[in-house]
Amino acid sequence: MQHDCPKRKVRCEFCGNDFTGEAYEDHQGSCPQESVYCENKCGARMMRRVLSQHSLAECPKRTQPCPYCNKEFVFDTIQSHQYQCPRYPITCPNQCGIGSIAREDLNGHLKESCSSALVLCPFKESGCKHRCPKIGMSRHLEENMRAHLSMMSSLVTRQRQEILDLRKQVEELSVSSEGILIWKISDYSRKLQEAKVRGNFESFSPPFYTHRYGYKLQVSAFLNGNGSGEGSYLSVYIRVLPGEYDNLLEWPFSYRVTFSLLDQSDPSLSKPQHITETFNPDPNWKNFQKPSGSRNSLDESTLGFGYPKFISHEDIRKRNYVRDNAVFLRASVDIPQKIIA
Repeated sequence: MQHDCPKRKVRCEFCGNDFTGEAYEDHQGSCPQESVYCENKCGARMMRRVLSQHSLAECPKRTQPCPYCNKEFVFDTIQSHQYQCPRYPITCPNQCGIGSIAREDLNGHLKESCSSALVLCPFKESGCKHRCPKIGMSRHLEENMRAHLSMMSSLVTRQRQEILDLRKQVEELSVSSEGILIWKISDYSRKLQEAKVRGNFESFSPPFYTHRYGYKLQVSAFLNGNGSGEGSYLSVYIRVLPGEYDNLLEWPFSYRVTFSLLDQSDPSLSKPQHITETFNPDPNWKNFQKPSGSRNSLDESTLGFGYPKFISHEDIRKRNYVRDNAVFLRASVDIPQKIIA
């Protein structure tokens, strides 16, 4: 009668209402007057009937969406989130007059569309140091067109000189400094025919150095001959060019030079028979004196010293001096070891 009978009378200790034992089991855990803790674990205790209102509007641990980015946050952290929220609206620091801007869009606005943002003149690389609000840049460009053109002209001139200097440095780095040049003249048939048509046509090798920090030399060839060899010989010459280290060298140039037209026959079938000539420079000849910086390949004094009748066209065809439509000319300079050291 006290504990088990479903028809017994039981009074709720919270609301004071009477229930049958059967009904009381359903009433337990739902009595609106029962004191309960907040389900969000904020620590507050209240009657069950006000729990819903507390959870929705009063609990500091309730979840609430950010009104700007719509992500869910605990209510007591949403304030600090708004200091970082990417969609939180802020005003332009330049006071350009545009409405609020989402925080994450501000940088793009300042760079691209803010009319009050300070910008550098687009000719800054040319030397213009002007800086003004973006809205005033058009006027600056219109009023300083002539000055900007002058700056651009100066910049182009400087850059052209820099390119020339860099090209010269690259050329110097690519020049051989071992005292030996092997020069491949490709497309030999066409170039020989061109030399016959143009007359006295000279081809130039890449320059080379006799040794590191040495003399700068260049070989030239007249495929159809030059002087007494014109029309029936290959003529070969060598000249001294202005070099980077001329002020450190002894003059006149006086070291033995050897020319070779290389036989391209297979060494396993027959011994190569290179055409070779050697000479010692005449110290009285002007081309072996210290060259001036103004000397160029069109100057007669730089025709060089060599052999107008180095090898006849008839002899070139006797062996494999021409192979795969190319010939190889070799030039070497005998520099004493003490000079190299």
